[in-house]
Amino acid sequence: MIQSVFLAGLTMGLSLIVAIGAQNAFVLRQGLRGEHVFATCLACAVSDAILVTIGVTSFGRIVELLPAVAPAMRYGGAAFLAWYGARSLAAAFGPAASLMAAAGTAGAPLGVTLSACFAFTWLNPHVYLDMVMLLGSISTQFPGYEAAFAAGAITASVLFFFTLGYGAAWLRPVFANPAAWRVLEAGIAVVMWAIALKLLLGA
Repeated sequence: MIQSVFLAGLTMGLSLIVAIGAQNAFVLRQGLRGEHVFATCLACAVSDAILVTIGVTSFGRIVELLPAVAPAMRYGGAAFLAWYGARSLAAAFGPAASLMAAAGTAGAPLGVTLSACFAFTWLNPHVYLDMVMLLGSISTQFPGYEAAFAAGAITASVLFFFTLGYGAAWLRPVFANPAAWRVLEAGIAVVMWAIALKLLLGA
């Protein structure tokens, strides 16, 4: 029973985080740049582990509190994503030198990278809806085995983020061309703005 519940958590966790979103786009970009990859992947995985644990252990209380914090999270997250999207778009249309700097020749300090990583995670209301609310509610279907379900979901996050971050190295030859970086940065801008718009519209 424990194994089946663990697999249920693993499958559900992967299904929620595999879609390209702001956090995943950031991890992919760091992987391509070869910049603070381990720290970035670890920060995302640990954040997800905390959120899943909160959802599994405190689901009922969160249902009562979420309506009060959801609007602030929604607008704050939208503002951050809009700003980061503008930054990515500026990089896409900037000089080739700035693009090659993004490729790793002049990386950002670890603190700046982690701050952005945590912002993508903790300022995104969808993360709370998925990792806390949805997984928390599903875990109630396995009374007595919630820990196994949470372990499966947490394992999914660890596997996904480290695979995404380090797997991006296979694409580095492609991104040796500044044009590929322009496409990536423009794509990231579109993803960020699309998510920000969804947040503002309350979707």
